[in-house]
Amino acid sequence: MTEVEIQIIETAILAAIVIGIKLISRNSVNRLLNKMDFDLKRKQISHRIINLFLTIFVVTVLAGIWNIHRDQLIVFMTSVVTVLGIAFFAQWSILSNITSSLILFFNHPMKIGQRIRVVDKEYDISGELIDISFFFLYIKSEDGELITIPNTIVLQKTIVTKI
Repeated sequence: MTEVEIQIIETAILAAIVIGIKLISRNSVNRLLNKMDFDLKRKQISHRIINLFLTIFVVTVLAGIWNIHRDQLIVFMTSVVTVLGIAFFAQWSILSNITSSLILFFNHPMKIGQRIRVVDKEYDISGELIDISFFFLYIKSEDGELITIPNTIVLQKTIVTKI
């Protein structure tokens, strides 16, 4: 067998392994989140996070299979990290909002559909929690208004929920 044929076989094996991991992780996450009574939106976010890490893994292994020279790979990766670093430094709130959304998602007892109140010194916000995205918390007020609050602000405020 030639080297290219071996690389194609290894790539096919990697694809089969990734499909298996994806199916197992999807079933495991669904089972766990059903047991904890989380809604569909949280399941979707969990699957996106798993897919992100799985994609990074696949790209790394494919680079090894197809013998991409380390020097070229390191130059490419450092260039990407540098550009991302500059972008995040210019918009540091983006990174902090994403981190805050993960903290709210996994460690806060509030659930989508629940009535909450964000306690603020100047203006309390209360209503039904509609969605938690990577950047904002969406609350539908009693007047029918849609209120968006950045996730970093939500972590700094007291949240009152009814259990």
